[in-house]
Amino acid sequence: MLKAFCIFAAIVLAIAAIANGTFMLLDPERWYLDVPGVTTTGPFNQHFVRDIGLIFLLLGGSFLFGTAWPQLRVAFWAAPSIWLAGHALFHFWEVAAGICGPSALVRDFPAVTLPAIIGLCITAWAIAEARNGTFATAVEAA
Repeated sequence: MLKAFCIFAAIVLAIAAIANGTFMLLDPERWYLDVPGVTTTGPFNQHFVRDIGLIFLLLGGSFLFGTAWPQLRVAFWAAPSIWLAGHALFHFWEVAAGICGPSALVRDFPAVTLPAIIGLCITAWAIAEARNGTFATAVEAA
């Protein structure tokens, strides 16, 4: 049951990251205007939004590859989870530094902090599975 949940969570994270990255690449200005709170972080910069869009495509791909290759799952899930955690910590730092108010943490939680928490949790599970030598592919877990 836990295996199936972790693999499902990785697939959800992958889909969300790929969708976000695709949106950022295809219509960066619309992404900038539509995502809550983004306009308060500074002026629109198409190059920057597209750069981050590429990162989100890589994050999503990494989560997907981890579901398909259990022997490499720890690396494929740890890398994007570390980036997501750093991104979330940066948001906390912005509040601590007075760049934005604490309400930003609540607003950003579903899209910033929660994915980082989920990623770190499924990576911890993958580490435990690797130590036990028990792997499951997405097909086996379903």
